[in-house]
Amino acid sequence: QVQLVESGGGSVQAGGSLRLSCAASGYTYSSYCMGWFRQAPGKEREGVAAIDSDGSTSYADSVKGRFTISKDNAKNTLYLQMNSLKPEDTAMYYCAAAGYIRSSRRLLKDDYNYWGQGTQVTVSS
Repeated sequence: QVQLVESGGGSVQAGGSLRLSCAASGYTYSSYCMGWFRQAPGKEREGVAAIDSDGSTSYADSVKGRFTISKDNAKNTLYLQMNSLKPEDTAMYYCAAAGYIRSSRRLLKDDYNYWGQGTQVTVSS
């Protein structure tokens, strides 16, 4: 059974940093496309960053240059380093996994099969 467990969320002031982690189990981690999504109250869940099995990455325009996605296949863990955080980054952040996704669709939530329970990130001004 596929399981994704996020951690690392918290409260930080604008300009600060956080690193989110997602521990994965129950499948061949290295062969999956992994993504980070976020959902603010009253808004749609949106793609933030994704990394494919070959290491290629995709980022939402709103986080380019501030967030970095990475993974450690030996530890079956996905990371999201978030720097220069802004109040508009406040949301519940979710980790997701999919067997195969076209590169053009990596930030689309509908193509992901497995989801974690989320970790809250709150950025104050």
